[in-house]
Amino acid sequence: MVDTAKIKEHFEVIGADGVHVGTVDHIDGDRIKLTKKDSGAGAHHKHHHYISLGLVADVEGNKVRLSANADVAITFEEEKDGKATM
Repeated sequence: MVDTAKIKEHFEVIGADGVHVGTVDHIDGDRIKLTKKDSGAGAHHKHHHYISLGLVADVEGNKVRLSANADVAITFEEEKDGKATM
């Protein structure tokens, strides 16, 4: 079990493949709230996205490594209301 208390603001979130997924804004319940700057282009860039803490495999220094590759992990991103972004 990963100690999610180690996850801090501005930590980089990376996929299992080491590819950037986002940057931690803060922990919000059982999810990581990502900064707006990592929410992509288009309609999604003006608000935060969330990643479930259940996807966290490890916290390595100032990086949060997910259990899924980045291209898969972003398909699990959620809106504030918990709905999938895709």
